[in-house]
Amino acid sequence: MNQKKKKGLQFPTAFTVLFIILILAAILTYIVPAGLYTKLEYDAEQNAFLIEDDNGEISTLPATQETLDSLNIRMNVESFLDGSIKKPIAVPDTYQQIEQSPQGLVDVIMAPIQGVMDSVDIMIFVLILGGIIGLINKTGTFDAAIATLSRKTKGKEFLLIVAVYALITLGGTTFGLAEETIALYPVLMPIFLATGYDPIVCIAAIYMGSSVGTMFSTVNPFSVVIASNAAGISFSEGLTFRIIGLVLASLITIVYIYRYAKKIKSDSKNSLVYDDMKRIENRFLKDYDAEKVVPFNWRRILILLVFLGAFPIMVWGVSSGDWWFAEMSALFLAVALIIMFLSGFSEKNSVNTFIEGAADLVGVALIIGVARGINIVMDNGMISDTLLNYTSSAVEGMSGGLFSAVQMLLFSILGFFIPSSSGLAVLSMPIMAPLADTVGLSREIVVTAYNWGQGWMSFITPTGLILATLELVDVTYDKWLKFILPLMGIIGAFAILMLVLQTVII
Repeated sequence: MNQKKKKGLQFPTAFTVLFIILILAAILTYIVPAGLYTKLEYDAEQNAFLIEDDNGEISTLPATQETLDSLNIRMNVESFLDGSIKKPIAVPDTYQQIEQSPQGLVDVIMAPIQGVMDSVDIMIFVLILGGIIGLINKTGTFDAAIATLSRKTKGKEFLLIVAVYALITLGGTTFGLAEETIALYPVLMPIFLATGYDPIVCIAAIYMGSSVGTMFSTVNPFSVVIASNAAGISFSEGLTFRIIGLVLASLITIVYIYRYAKKIKSDSKNSLVYDDMKRIENRFLKDYDAEKVVPFNWRRILILLVFLGAFPIMVWGVSSGDWWFAEMSALFLAVALIIMFLSGFSEKNSVNTFIEGAADLVGVALIIGVARGINIVMDNGMISDTLLNYTSSAVEGMSGGLFSAVQMLLFSILGFFIPSSSGLAVLSMPIMAPLADTVGLSREIVVTAYNWGQGWMSFITPTGLILATLELVDVTYDKWLKFILPLMGIIGAFAILMLVLQTVII
């Protein structure tokens, strides 16, 4: 009887959480008025601006600075001509309510299907990654590597956390390393577990490294650079504050993780996922035996080098080579083929092992698609522009520190509904940045508030990467919330304090 009661009170799965949010998003489309801003987009073929109004009618205007000035868009036309701004931007003072577009039962059911179709690129990446992990596990390469690393880091395990966090934070702040970190969990989870930590510590090192890095972006072209361009300023404005924010926020996060990790080391019962550890260890360490000596022979070393060698290539491709998931998937498919050859397995054994590994991550891939379905419902309900209009009206007339603090909180809300950093930047900056002019503040305040606000919400937003991450490591959302909410409060208060300080100094 007690077991039945306990089972009935279990936290729902990631899929259920997403479907609840999907239904709530659909309900919002009945409550929040539908509305649109006129959108401006540069057409390189015509060398002209395409203007689409709230009725869907498209007109053409010359791609000149005079056109932008006439539309009250305080941006340099070169930002469009050189490709810095690729997405449509909102034209200030053009918001219009339109006919309501509520999303009904059929729309809610169709949304996850459309979300899967829209997310097929990242889903393929995840499945190929799963196949590779299956191959490497079967060769014993990870077991040999874990055993070697455990011996080398004995007594200095926390240095592993600091190293992983620092490297990922660097990637996050410079080029927005986020979705790509999915590839790291199957590799690092066994290592963290073997060194005495729990899955929460592994998630914190990887996910918070990415989240803090992207939140406190310094030169990230997909957020702070494109936001600065859309605000009509140089991305170097406010750079000093962003660097200081990044360093201090990273120190806060590392100390927070250290305190939790130390508690785990002293007593494993302090783990938030203590009751689930046997299941998780069976999943990630089922073939690992600390007493068993697995030789790190030439075959395993070569397989590991091939696999690890793909990551710097991926980083280069994403940061400099204009790569996205198609190119990353192709890279890891090539890695899979090489590992099949090096494994010494038969053709049939190699293929079956790859397929079995991919099957293990089908749930993760589907979660990514369902999460995208939530955004589809909100987009089709035409409420995103209305929310932007509401938030811009809310801060109009505010001044000083209150203006910057409230802007950050409002950008956090907008970040939930518009999870794309570049999408939110080009949509909101032409509307929000001029508000700083009206209260005598620099526009860099708005750019910083946008970056920190959206990044802050990413710690927990289900429409982002966190639910896919948790599914990957077999941890429920409520356990993550118990861990992260205190840190989220600390980082949020720190960011607001920094914003207020920035308004005083500049």
